[in-house]
Amino acid sequence: MPSSRLGSRSRRGAAHCVACALAALLLWTGAATATASDERTFTNPVIEPVAADPSVLRDHDGTWYLYATQDRWDDGVERYVPIFSSRDLVTWSDLGDAFPFPPRWKREGFLWAPDVHEHDGTYWMYYSYSTWGDPNPCIGLAKAEAPAGPWVDIGRAVFCSDDVGVRNSIDPFVWSDDGERAIVWGSFHGIYAARLAPDGTSVIGERVRLADERFEAAYVIARDAAYYLFLSSGSCCAGAASTYITWVGRADDLLGPYRDDLGRDLRYGGGRVVLFMNDDWVGPGHPAIATDDDGIDWIVYHAVDPKRPTLRSGATRRPVLIDPITWVDGWPVVHGDDGPSAHEQRRPTIP
Repeated sequence: MPSSRLGSRSRRGAAHCVACALAALLLWTGAATATASDERTFTNPVIEPVAADPSVLRDHDGTWYLYATQDRWDDGVERYVPIFSSRDLVTWSDLGDAFPFPPRWKREGFLWAPDVHEHDGTYWMYYSYSTWGDPNPCIGLAKAEAPAGPWVDIGRAVFCSDDVGVRNSIDPFVWSDDGERAIVWGSFHGIYAARLAPDGTSVIGERVRLADERFEAAYVIARDAAYYLFLSSGSCCAGAASTYITWVGRADDLLGPYRDDLGRDLRYGGGRVVLFMNDDWVGPGHPAIATDDDGIDWIVYHAVDPKRPTLRSGATRRPVLIDPITWVDGWPVVHGDDGPSAHEQRRPTIP
């Protein structure tokens, strides 16, 4: 999240599924009902009813893939990391799930916030394995030879909270550059980074604190010799009362310090708001960044429609939205800081 993002990104057995085994289903999107006269436009959302905490990558043939948090859909089926594909970031097809059920190396938990990147010809999926209030959540890893799978779990944690001394160790993001990889993670107990071992299955060296306890859902891009750390704060999952907000900080080094446009350090209360609630959408957050063929960056994130805030299960309904980023004085701005869009707009430029 040759990936769509800068710096992106096991044994085969009955516990692992072929993600493509399910028939691809075309999802309802703004594009799905477009007429010939408006093929160049779309209206959010682009995936529904739910695909929370999206991670995106672009494969060598130009196809985009999106990976999302486990949820029970309105048909009653539990989706264990659903995977979607698209040629244009607007019309998405459902490819099935990365797992038929959660890996068995943890007694209980949900599979949240996957992060996928390519490294040395292999696709690596780091994911959170946790329950609400879990005293020792973990980050797991599955690998595949193709972006749609089949995914093979390594059968153990990369690390758990107790291993690294960071409470609520979830929401992984992996930065890869010239063969070196670092993992950024954390949720409301500080955002941290550490080097990954060469085999990617453990962390080595010291952990570095990047941001304070307000945040989770880290995502990093590089642009114009600077690093941008996107984060979320507030409640992701309180239906129409969700308070998620997306923030950003900028640094000269991957390991910080990250500061906002007023020079305030994200470790000590700083942060510039990128997405905030409006009349149409609440709780916009946990973003990834995709870049179209015109070089326009698009923020890919989930949000909540306050008029339809929950799934049949009672869980928060979090569809995927995309919106273009305008860079103003070196800072990302979405629709003039008016928040998530609900209007018709130009599609990403992708042949």
